[in-house]
Amino acid sequence: MQIVELLWPAFVLAIALVFIHTLFGIEIIKRGVIFTDLAIGQIAASGMAISIAFMSGAYQSAMTLLFAVFGALIITWATKKVEKIEAFIGLLYALGISSIMLILAQSAEGTELFSKLSAADILFTSSEDLYKDLVLYACVGLVMFGIYPKIDGIKKEFLFFLMLAITVTASVQSAGVLVVFALLIAPSYAGIIQKRYKPFTFATCFGSLAILMALFMSYHYDLPTGYTIIFTVVSSSLLVVVLLSIVASKKRS
Repeated sequence: MQIVELLWPAFVLAIALVFIHTLFGIEIIKRGVIFTDLAIGQIAASGMAISIAFMSGAYQSAMTLLFAVFGALIITWATKKVEKIEAFIGLLYALGISSIMLILAQSAEGTELFSKLSAADILFTSSEDLYKDLVLYACVGLVMFGIYPKIDGIKKEFLFFLMLAITVTASVQSAGVLVVFALLIAPSYAGIIQKRYKPFTFATCFGSLAILMALFMSYHYDLPTGYTIIFTVVSSSLLVVVLLSIVASKKRS
């Protein structure tokens, strides 16, 4: 009972992270632009790194959002104008991660800060931070379920990447770039591979169980929370995908 009272904000945030990122992850996999979220996340983290290295942490959210929206604008343009879009987005990711390292090289705690930007510790999330993220995710969810299906063309493309950028802005600060990537892709991948349930429903339930298990493991064994989440969610997804692929192969033969 004590662990639940202590860690309930982390549990709620974990489920919210899975829900909102699965919403985007399924669409990203279907589009075949897997590096999109990782690229936007790294670009957003560059803004966060500038705030930490040169502004003593001031305007951190504003800088993160500014860079995330900038990344969304570039990718929205590139999806219509650039050939081999996955390669282009992959290069944006490489540019983002190298920029972060160069920026944080100006700080004495650069390596430690980079580790936090990659995979943060959500285990002791405060209720105040939780409520802020929940409000933002709820607004994004309303837009994606209410407005997004009713528009088309370049407006739809930009709205998708804008909402992804806004989501990543909050998530990178709460959980880290690599955790965001894992939550966007891993549960959604498992959800798409299985055919019994709706992909979004399966991915959300599967991802929620995996991330809650990761939080318990992190707390119980004193493991780094961000990397425990990545390992647990990704390994669980790969296991499900491999098993389902073996079953499907046997049925075909």
